[in-house]
Amino acid sequence: MNINELMQQLGVAPATLQGGTLAVRSPIDGAQLACLREHSQAEIDAMIARAHTAFGQWRTVPAPRRGELVRLLGEELRANKDALGRLVSMEAGKILAEGQGEVQEMIDICDFAVGLSRQLYGLVIASERPGHRMMESWHPLGVVGVISAFNFPVAVWSWNTALALVCGDPVVWKPSEKTPLTALACQALFERALKRFGDAPDGLSQVIVGGRDAGVQLVDDPRVALVSATGSTRMGLEVGPRVAARFGRSLLELGGNNAIIVTPSADLDLATRAILFGAVGTAGQRCTTTRRLIVHTEVRDELVTRLKKAYASIRIGSPLAADTLLGPLIDRAAFDAMQGALERARAEGGKITGGERALAQEYPDGYYVTPALVEMATQSSTVHHETFAPILYVMAYTTLDEAVTMHNAVPQGLSSAIFTNDLREAEQFLSAAGSDCGIANVNIGTSGAEIGGAFGGEKETGGGRESGSDAWKAYMRRATNTINYSRALPLAQGIRFGDD
Repeated sequence: MNINELMQQLGVAPATLQGGTLAVRSPIDGAQLACLREHSQAEIDAMIARAHTAFGQWRTVPAPRRGELVRLLGEELRANKDALGRLVSMEAGKILAEGQGEVQEMIDICDFAVGLSRQLYGLVIASERPGHRMMESWHPLGVVGVISAFNFPVAVWSWNTALALVCGDPVVWKPSEKTPLTALACQALFERALKRFGDAPDGLSQVIVGGRDAGVQLVDDPRVALVSATGSTRMGLEVGPRVAARFGRSLLELGGNNAIIVTPSADLDLATRAILFGAVGTAGQRCTTTRRLIVHTEVRDELVTRLKKAYASIRIGSPLAADTLLGPLIDRAAFDAMQGALERARAEGGKITGGERALAQEYPDGYYVTPALVEMATQSSTVHHETFAPILYVMAYTTLDEAVTMHNAVPQGLSSAIFTNDLREAEQFLSAAGSDCGIANVNIGTSGAEIGGAFGGEKETGGGRESGSDAWKAYMRRATNTINYSRALPLAQGIRFGDD
């Protein structure tokens, strides 16, 4: 199925794919998939205005009714899982299983949000004043701007949009200019759900096609109450202050430099499988990719031997082939960044296995690589930097305190894991004195985040939380209410004023 047929199946007219200035290329072979027209400043302004108007209506719709729209979106995603998953593979370079898995995440968050639409609970708070009731109530926040990255081109939008919609907020989405086709397909599926829903205001979900300037316009607009931005730490350093300057809210999901600690008691078979998927999956282009391996000296040599053997067996090729485990990097710039990091690691004494370009003759404009395993004597400055590529740095430790210190020494704080069969080691890692990341796991890798838990991290990862748990509160505003049902007017803290 070619790109025109696939997009048409998903509800996007083939004519939409041509006639513009934004060239969209597949990382599989560098072929041009489309040439989209970018939105003008005036068009983006009109989108935000429509969303702002829609907010005035959508916020008064009962939350369970808002949940019905998300339920219908989930049905559309189920019916089109194969097609949308294949489009993710074609445009982002993920293997088919991961493309399908990303769409399943979208379905799962829709299910979560439908249930949430009947659980937007506040608190009843004990009042110190007789005849008074104090409580919290939660109200829709406003227009939500979503800026997403190429590596999860559809799931991140769904995490934000499903929650925003049930919370009463419209969404304006600026996807990565590297993966806009998946965004157009998601919008088309959403519009199918809207038709079935029947009475929603215009402008609940809109997609901006454009580059950095379009993102800046969305970030700077005071009508956008919350900007949820997923990308690099460098991007977050720009977005956060710009939103704060206008007293808006930002939800930042930024870099990750995720580590796995492997202790002497660990199940090495289990650890090897988890490390392999965590370091190599999505060609190392996940924010939760395993980038550092901190392994005890007693088991280091055995584990490294196992990993080298596993790395040598990885099938590299087109992500559309059923037996492929490692597809391409997103583009030439990603390949160059990987080679630069490996050169710096080598200069710092790193012993490198792998990391070369692969399949260059078959795909001269596709950037396939062998995954790199880099044995380091220390956690150098290069290791502290996140490179979006399949590079795994290996360091040794002798005590768990040393391992945790090394683990926490990097500026990012997203995901982490320890492999151990020692209860004390596991509990120490999960304690306040253990991992400083937003996600800390025992005997599973760094990549597995389920919809039910809030996703996000600390330090340069940005502090934001998306998806499950109480992440919905970011999309609402809280009011504290006090109701006096007595005939007196007592003041708090025992204060007396005048004749009271």
